[in-house]
Amino acid sequence: MDEKAPLFWIIDEEWTDYELEKEIIYKNFSKAIIKHSNYDYKDDLKKFGKKVDAIIAQVYAEIPNSTIDYLESCKGIAIFGGGYDKVDILEARKNNIPVTNVKNYCKEDIAEYVLNSILFSLKPLNTFFNQIKKGNWGYQTLDKLPSRVNNQTLLIIGFGRIGSYVAEKALKIGMKVIAFDPKLEAGQMIKKEVQVVGLEEGLRKANFISIHCNLTKKTENLIDKYQFSLMKKDCVLINTSRGKVINEDELIKAVKLKRIKGAILDVIAEEPPRNLDLPILQTKGIIVTPHISYLSSESITELKKRATENAIAMYKGEFPNDVVNFK
Repeated sequence: MDEKAPLFWIIDEEWTDYELEKEIIYKNFSKAIIKHSNYDYKDDLKKFGKKVDAIIAQVYAEIPNSTIDYLESCKGIAIFGGGYDKVDILEARKNNIPVTNVKNYCKEDIAEYVLNSILFSLKPLNTFFNQIKKGNWGYQTLDKLPSRVNNQTLLIIGFGRIGSYVAEKALKIGMKVIAFDPKLEAGQMIKKEVQVVGLEEGLRKANFISIHCNLTKKTENLIDKYQFSLMKKDCVLINTSRGKVINEDELIKAVKLKRIKGAILDVIAEEPPRNLDLPILQTKGIIVTPHISYLSSESITELKKRATENAIAMYKGEFPNDVVNFK
């Protein structure tokens, strides 16, 4: 056992308990000290920030350069999630602090959400009971007959671990799948049945678009006014990545003007929303869910376990596979 008592700092407002994290930490360091703060942690940063050995933070926790520069002993920042856009990873690198996310932990859950969104868009089962109450039955309940799912084209934007897994699942239900990823050359075939296309070509062809890219300066507002103008009128946009990848004002206009059919969003620009009157939450044709696409008992267990193990590994001077700011 390490004789030193390492200080682990959990910054989070999402979880109700940290029993698994504590079990893993104490198994490695019986004398470890574990502190907890919410997202407004400025006072705690001043109290013990200089002594922190490792941070485990929720994806919503802002860790800017001012926080990172205050850390004197920190050997790593582990994020509870796939996203790390709230952390100044470049400043962390300057200070020789590796940052980890948890890659690929929820691919099954994200794929389920995307497929549910597609099937729901074609046959929104919750709306049909209202048709019965209006006296309608059978053919009368539909304004327009939907096409079968095996006649639909899905464009996946961002063909990494999760995007490629979504493709596998979509292919199994008979969809045609195309993909855009700046790291891949347009025209090539991947996974035998998925063609890589340019973004404009993909937007023109797709009935459904599913976004799976990280939020960076290059991808912020990746889907903007011009991109909406290219989409089919029956297109449904699905986003499980980060809200700011889409220009929400232009999305709202596109849906209201019926340039596209609608959108199903598990992420929005402001999370969690402080104002429930936000236009993105009030627009007919746009369904917003509270960032739950990744949730399952299995995914949360893996997320907590791997984030904690990443923090421990970095404290020991190791570089886990999940490090995002060092090659």
